[in-house]
Amino acid sequence: MSTILPAEECGETPLRRQPTQRRSARRVERMLDACAELLDEIGYEALSTTRIAERAGVAIGSVYQFFPDKRAVAQAVTRRHVEGFVSRIGARFLAEDYGGWWDAVDAIIDEYVEMNRTVPGFRSLHFGDVVDLNMLDPVADNNTVIAGRLRGLLLQEYGLADSEEFDLAILIAVEAGDAVLKLAFRRDADGDPAVIAEAKRLIRGYLNRQFARASAS
Repeated sequence: MSTILPAEECGETPLRRQPTQRRSARRVERMLDACAELLDEIGYEALSTTRIAERAGVAIGSVYQFFPDKRAVAQAVTRRHVEGFVSRIGARFLAEDYGGWWDAVDAIIDEYVEMNRTVPGFRSLHFGDVVDLNMLDPVADNNTVIAGRLRGLLLQEYGLADSEEFDLAILIAVEAGDAVLKLAFRRDADGDPAVIAEAKRLIRGYLNRQFARASAS
């Protein structure tokens, strides 16, 4: 029934091989950190595996040991952004009491805004759409993958009725929110507060109408 991919169906890892030792895993993390920093400093077009290796303090062969090219490194950074985003939202859901799904939606937007402000590479890549609309999955576009993750969180926390209509509503909310929040950061490097507030009102209003329609049918 669902048209949105759950987490376990979101494509293959961009790694050529998984690091099996702690030392190798730390080296890969340094490469991802270096890539994220460079994306904010010089952008994707000027990014190269040589620059990633130099910033990470590793040999260029170490980069190619795990990644075939710069796109794969950026893809791994994007996946880290997604996992961090979902994890941080999940932590908020556990730590804070919300009056309902509408407050949870506000929290999701607040987390997106915070990551834009503080997480290296996020404002340059977001969820990979800047580089490739299929950065996260070869079949589903990036926002469809994100919608699937948020859909799972909302279903789990609020027991909303699962349906194709619910899937479509979440996907449209993600697409609309993504566009308006990007506008907020184009207008102001820290995110224009007025536009962020409008994004919350827009998504709340849209989802409220869709959920009310689903409940009535």
